[in-house]
Amino acid sequence: MKGIAAAIGALCLPPLLLAGTAVVAAAGGSSAVTVPSCTAAPVDAAAVRQQVAAVLGGTGAKGSRIEGLELPDEQIPHARTIVATGIDLGVPERGQVVALATAIQESRLRNLSYGDRDSLGLFQQRPSQGWGTPAQIRDPAYASRKFYEGLLKVSGWQQMTVTQAAQAVQRSGFPDAYAQWEPLARALQQALVTALHTPDGSAGASAQQLADSCEPQAGGAATGPIPEGTVPKGYTIPADADPRAKTALDWAMHQLGTPYQWGGSCTDAHGQDPLKRCDCSSLTQQSYKEAGIALTRVSQTQAHEGRAVPLTQLRPGDLLFSRGTKAAPEHVGLYAGHGLVIEAPRTGRNVRFSTLADYAAHSARRVL
Repeated sequence: MKGIAAAIGALCLPPLLLAGTAVVAAAGGSSAVTVPSCTAAPVDAAAVRQQVAAVLGGTGAKGSRIEGLELPDEQIPHARTIVATGIDLGVPERGQVVALATAIQESRLRNLSYGDRDSLGLFQQRPSQGWGTPAQIRDPAYASRKFYEGLLKVSGWQQMTVTQAAQAVQRSGFPDAYAQWEPLARALQQALVTALHTPDGSAGASAQQLADSCEPQAGGAATGPIPEGTVPKGYTIPADADPRAKTALDWAMHQLGTPYQWGGSCTDAHGQDPLKRCDCSSLTQQSYKEAGIALTRVSQTQAHEGRAVPLTQLRPGDLLFSRGTKAAPEHVGLYAGHGLVIEAPRTGRNVRFSTLADYAAHSARRVL
């Protein structure tokens, strides 16, 4: 975890500069290095919000330069992945701030293909130390999840300072360097949580509702497991399905096997950008967009699209909801006919077919 950015940050030099100095410091190995204490500078939270809005929403100019965010077009999407992954895993705000401060210090929120020894990625995690393969570590969603898993194993991390918690996970050669980025990390976390609250830009669901919006219903007797990411043997889209439902289901089937990502737009599920992968409601939204039908972005609002239909009268293409309540469901999928549902279930799982029994729907809507 003693990456090039760590060496720069520990000396409190301007980021992205003096790379030669960083290499010399990193090459020092175990030799003692005396560095000054890094004092966290105040951060203009309004300017950070402006940067986030400009990069993620295209709402105007980025505004003034912010130390630590010199490359906002590259950095802010990575920060969003870190926050979205934390929310998805149920990590509280403080843990998300720790993760952001760590990534700012280790890589300046860049998905680096290099570092000290074999360190890689946002958190400068090392394959040789069991963090994953090089390809996994350079997947921002994977790297974020592994950092949070390490943090949650640290006893009493919530009572530690940000820099103590970060160091407990990273074991950096510059353990005091994380503190300087706490104000920026906090401002970023608050701006990004606001942006992630309502992915469609509408008001409504709380942060917790959105964090839970794609979790599966617990329970439900399994009636025959289907290998994740595969089409059940003998399945075809029912011939009598509405042509628009056929289009939506066919599009959804092409996303089978792609990783779930809370907050993901589902606009490039097979690509490298985690935030373009699918969560439950973006899968249904984009499937129907392919069929020329516009849906809102989250399950709580999709529950008011079209008209309600009884679960005994389902047709292919119906939206199926589970968990929560009928008025505010926390998960949505597409009824595929033959007692099957296509869904993006939760973190760590892939877009898949499920049986109705496993899915345990409590309500349905028809948007055709």
